[in-house]
Amino acid sequence: MGAAAAFLPALETALADLPPDRAGIRLHGNKALAALLAPDVLGTAAATCLGPGAKPVRAILFDKSERANWALGWHQDRTVAVAARADVPGFGPWSVKAGIIHVEPPFSLIERMLTIRVHLDSVDADNAPLLVAPGSHRFGRIAERDIDAAVTRCGTAACLAERGDLWIYATSILHASAASAKIGHRRVLQVDYSADSLPAPLAWRGLV
Repeated sequence: MGAAAAFLPALETALADLPPDRAGIRLHGNKALAALLAPDVLGTAAATCLGPGAKPVRAILFDKSERANWALGWHQDRTVAVAARADVPGFGPWSVKAGIIHVEPPFSLIERMLTIRVHLDSVDADNAPLLVAPGSHRFGRIAERDIDAAVTRCGTAACLAERGDLWIYATSILHASAASAKIGHRRVLQVDYSADSLPAPLAWRGLV
């Protein structure tokens, strides 16, 4: 966990025009944000872990508030955002989320990815911290029926944070969150990084 406090004003400026009180906004076409998330800026940790080819491939702003509050059960992130649909062996099923095409790739690709969460607000135990099952990223793709057992085996940890903190974890880790018990905002910018290229003709949707 590191600090991104120096970048917060620029991040908030880049995100200022987004509609308020939306549970989650998938971000695309924001050049200012893409520049801030580059491997030599906020993506430094990703480049360190994944190599110089690391790049941000998906970003979502989550904002839990009085108008948009939700709980999320234990799960693994299994899809990636792509520019267009193309039939490639090992990729599927397909879905569309907020107008963006997603596909489930071979899980080995997910296992090579890294996720960074940038906290724009403080997150304490009452403000819906991310919950993770430490070590669960080593189990590969976990069948739905086996998730509860994996969480029991690994235990859970709450990712508490101050404004400006970063949490960095393997994209394949089991994670969950409760609804917030506080009135206010819990803004978190979640960014997935990968150093892989997708097999042609597939291409990452990316941030720009």
